[in-house]
Amino acid sequence: MPEQPHEPEGAIAGTGMGGAMDLGTSEAATLERAPGGPRGTPGGPPGGRARSLWSDAWRDLRRNPVFLISALVILFLVFISVWPSAIASGSPLKCDLAKAQDGAAPGAPFGYDGQGCNVYTRTVYGARSSVTVGVLATLGVAVLGSVLGALAGYFGGAWDSILSRLTDIFFAIPVVLGGLVLLSVVTSNTVWPVIGFMVLLGWPQVSRIARGSVITAKHNDYVQAARALGASDTRILLRHIAPNAVAPVIVVATIALGTYIALEATLSYLGVGLKPPSVSWGIDISAASPYVRNAPHALLWPSGALAITVLAFIMLGDAVRDALDPKLR
Repeated sequence: MPEQPHEPEGAIAGTGMGGAMDLGTSEAATLERAPGGPRGTPGGPPGGRARSLWSDAWRDLRRNPVFLISALVILFLVFISVWPSAIASGSPLKCDLAKAQDGAAPGAPFGYDGQGCNVYTRTVYGARSSVTVGVLATLGVAVLGSVLGALAGYFGGAWDSILSRLTDIFFAIPVVLGGLVLLSVVTSNTVWPVIGFMVLLGWPQVSRIARGSVITAKHNDYVQAARALGASDTRILLRHIAPNAVAPVIVVATIALGTYIALEATLSYLGVGLKPPSVSWGIDISAASPYVRNAPHALLWPSGALAITVLAFIMLGDAVRDALDPKLR
């Protein structure tokens, strides 16, 4: 019996169970047009380029009204922190006791505090200290915690055990009580002691998150392949593990930024954070508390600015978390 000629329009496809089945021309073409197909096919990604986690996250963030609103608020806060004189004239340290506890007036829409200082001007200038402390403390915590956690998660062994016990010790220290003890002996009026304290007690949380992410990432096939090809530990950590383990750290750091701003205000309110003549929302809230019945505006405006700032960073962190979590897609 003559051998049947090969049909070029046919195709063979795996069944997914170790076998194969014949497909006609239409079925084969359908598979080629499936989503995620080869480059240039109608079903592939736009431009023939696969989207990454970061591009998908940015696309989702641009469509999220929570992210847009919080980002606009934060950009405005950064702007007035860098150029407070753009929207507030005069010095926040210039006070007139004759105007103490007065209400709104031309040039002072928020009124005057107990020392006769312009509440509007001090509220605007107070954003600089709060944002500076929050941003620098978050950067320090993220860098220190990420490095220590990544090393512990990648190498394991004794280094991992020592770091785990060290983080347990730091977790046992109450943050506010630790600030009262450590910062009470500091006489500096700069932001650096407050930032250093926050970094000292804040890195364990980021360290544990980075450690868990690295432990998960280092068992992936692409890491094993890089190790088999002779890649060094430094290259594996920086080129293969870090880009895939940094997302949880970014989410936690974004949310923590608002927490650090609130912590700075709390410590300044208690008298161990920033100290006069520094301008801070915590200092103004503390100074306005005794006469809140006579001049509530002096307490309302810095408190409102603090609450809006913390809320904006928390909302931003929530939006980033939703965008970077594949389970929520």
